[in-house]
Amino acid sequence: MRQAFAGNGLKQTSFAKSAIAVILALAMSMVAAGQAAAAPKRSSSKYAAIVIDASTGKTLFSANSESRRFPASLTKMMTLYLTFEALSRGKITKETRVPFSAHASAQPPTKIGVKAGNSITVETAIYALVTKSANDAATALGELLAGSEEQFARMMTAKARSLGMSGTVFRNANGLPNSGQFTTARDMATLGLALREHYPQYYGYFSTRSFTYGRQRMPNHNRLLGRVKGMDGIKTGYTNASGFNLVSSVIDGNRRIVAVVMGGASAASRDNHMVELIKKYLPKASTRGKQAPLVASATSSPIGAIAKVLLPKHDAPTPDVRPDADVVVATDDTAAPARTPEAAPAPVLQAYADPSPAATIPAPRPEAPVVAAAQQIDPVSTSSVASSGWVVQIASSPSRGEAEAFLEKVGKEASGILARASGFTQPFQKGGVTYHRARFGGFESKVAAWDACAALKKKKISCYAVQN
Repeated sequence: MRQAFAGNGLKQTSFAKSAIAVILALAMSMVAAGQAAAAPKRSSSKYAAIVIDASTGKTLFSANSESRRFPASLTKMMTLYLTFEALSRGKITKETRVPFSAHASAQPPTKIGVKAGNSITVETAIYALVTKSANDAATALGELLAGSEEQFARMMTAKARSLGMSGTVFRNANGLPNSGQFTTARDMATLGLALREHYPQYYGYFSTRSFTYGRQRMPNHNRLLGRVKGMDGIKTGYTNASGFNLVSSVIDGNRRIVAVVMGGASAASRDNHMVELIKKYLPKASTRGKQAPLVASATSSPIGAIAKVLLPKHDAPTPDVRPDADVVVATDDTAAPARTPEAAPAPVLQAYADPSPAATIPAPRPEAPVVAAAQQIDPVSTSSVASSGWVVQIASSPSRGEAEAFLEKVGKEASGILARASGFTQPFQKGGVTYHRARFGGFESKVAAWDACAALKKKKISCYAVQN
């Protein structure tokens, strides 16, 4: 009896161990399944990702980063880049009216719903792009800057080439589906770096948490703002063909990265993967701080006479940076007429026109070839808005922000003299360093420019007149 009882006890013990083993195996499989469900499907044909050290340019992580993908609303990053460029050169101001054509107004959601014939300000359009990702506002901006969306797409592609984005072709201003519009994760990281490096005075728009237009309150589609420490943008995107995309910029002390995730199966999985990449690779970024620009300036100009005046930092106003707060825009924008002289002259900016057939982009097709070298010319003129070509230069500085701050300062001090002039900056290279000329254009003749400079000198403002 004792032997039988002992045998039964051994069987029971063995059974219990087996049961525990089965339960543990099931638990582990459930955990693994949960992790697999949370992780992005990296075998997906849509998936691509990259993490770049924004101080050194070193690639910290890469997965399919050179493979062709659809950008979706990441396209609006280039629309904003060209808008910031036009602002910095004085081609437009934040108060310039953006008219909505029938074509722009008819763009499908997401949109802010401005009716054809009405207009909004440039700044309102910027907010609409960075928060609502408004397709109608993006198209309207493109038409303002280039005369037509098709022409603007050529500008976008040419600008991409000049920034080193060799795997990108744009077909529209908003990222709505087009089989001939494509990019790569690496190119989107390059564009993210360029936006911060080239236009730091406008980059703060990307951290806007929400935007109220009329009765619409539009939260930023980037759900990681406020969730991830140091996150300051940049842009989300989604279409059926692209999956869920996100470009992020994160700064923690001296460490800074730009990360891209494309082709997520959902917004949540995309965001979770982005958080995973940030947690893993931000600590690996350099702490030495930024040594030199990582993305070459997209414009070039002949090396001419250099202004001897350098802007003293202690005398410069703070650059225009937007807080990451809620923004409320006046509701009368929707009713503003698009073509009254006071509200919206809506000029086509001829300086941005495509100067030659060399900038023509091939007809759309799913696997369009990379644009040839002859098509890589930047069609954006760096000249003044003046018809005479004569400008007044007041300073040059290695800092674009300082040059623009000096323009603002002098513009206020000499508002009577420069009432009809437009301030703009113009980059140039000297000794391997990029400087930025601070100039006023809009003079009708050489004599007008000379007279304006003479009047400025009477106010103790150094300057000289030169043909741009």
